Amino acid sequence: MLSREEAAGRVMVALDYPGAASAEALVRSLEGIPCYMKVGMQLFYAAGPGFVTELKARGYKVFLDLKMHDIPNTVKGGANSIAKLGVDMFNVHAAGGTAMMKAAMEGVEAALAAEPGLRRPLVIAVTQLTSTSQAVLNDEIGIDGSVADAVVRYARLAREAGLGGVVASPQEVRLIKEACGPSFRTITPGIRPAGADIGDQSRIMTPREALAQGTDYMVIGRPITAAPSPREALETIIEELM
Repeated sequence: MLSREEAAGRVMVALDYPGAASAEALVRSLEGIPCYMKVGMQLFYAAGPGFVTELKARGYKVFLDLKMHDIPNTVKGGANSIAKLGVDMFNVHAAGGTAMMKAAMEGVEAALAAEPGLRRPLVIAVTQLTSTSQAVLNDEIGIDGSVADAVVRYARLAREAGLGGVVASPQEVRLIKEACGPSFRTITPGIRPAGADIGDQSRIMTPREALAQGTDYMVIGRPITAAPSPREALETIIEELM
């Protein structure tokens, strides 16, 4: 059984907003709940690093979800800049390869050496998006085999590169833990409370089902942010996890 604080700490609220003002309204409505805030591309590109800094100043843990995927030197520089923001977690894309993921870790180490007071962020890798179906994986991306096989292969590469976990659907959590060990973190989008609209997700579970699979963190967006009362929606999810 999880305590209320532990359950809240497993939830990452996806701040998928076009700007700081709309995101601020949601953040204010959840004040006092010790959840993570996930800042993705849309909000970060609009509001900039200052919004992340403000979230940290208000005591929130922050997952910066930019899915870096570039040549190793570019990702090394990006990781260095992100680490200096003081985020708790950020990600790269495992499809960039082992050298790129190792470069991200080098960027973090350089930031920590330059500013010893920084908190070490957890660096994780994206495996396959939860919108990726079997047909998309095989026919469009061009990877043979099952989605689960592709996810586990990327997870192993991320672990070998020194990363601390991966983003994957809840359906692959047990396979990842078996392949990479119980301490290797799993961050799972595609979480939908019972009865919620699945939207554009293909591989989903309820919060309770995902927890039973052994996931460490679950990313939840629209079921909270689009609810008539986001705070009530989050509290309901937390209660489900306790």
